[in-house]
Amino acid sequence: MPNVRVTTNFFLVLTLAANAIVVLALVLALASVWWTPARELGRRVVRVVGPQAIGLAWVVALVCTLGSLYYSEHAGFVPCELCWYQRILMYPLVLVLAVAWLRRDAGGWLTALPFVVIGAPLSLYHWLVERVPSIASTSSCSLETPCSSPWFEKLGYVTLAWMCLSGFLLIGILLAASALRLRAGEEPEIHASTRRADPSLR
Repeated sequence: MPNVRVTTNFFLVLTLAANAIVVLALVLALASVWWTPARELGRRVVRVVGPQAIGLAWVVALVCTLGSLYYSEHAGFVPCELCWYQRILMYPLVLVLAVAWLRRDAGGWLTALPFVVIGAPLSLYHWLVERVPSIASTSSCSLETPCSSPWFEKLGYVTLAWMCLSGFLLIGILLAASALRLRAGEEPEIHASTRRADPSLR
């Protein structure tokens, strides 16, 4: 098994890639409001990414989950209280997104959305606790595992909390792509259980 430094650099690269995708997606979304070419490009991206968005979101959730388990079980990084809350919100996404992907559930993005809506701000709060003393004072973490002391910091800002935030945001972007695909009328193939329940779909 690779050492912690190598693994951390690997996750750092994934984090930077996730950040770039999120920024590009947000810029494209804002530009689409006023610029027709950007709107057309956005539609093309949704057509390409949309059909696989739930599956890609599942991969992101799985990588985040395996990463957190690696750091706690192999590297010995004891999770703080806020880390546990983030785990509570990230781990179920592996199951929720897997079921939605396998069932080709059109509403799968909606089931996963609450985890992201709560998880992303929580991760951001944790990251701010690590960096801003006045915000750290609002945390109720224990002295044994303080939330304000990151296990590592890369490039002056990337910590485990930032990595988790990046995962939640990327999943959110992919869920948005799935939702926009449905809004555009590109319904996925209806899974077999739905066909059996509604004879009109046979």
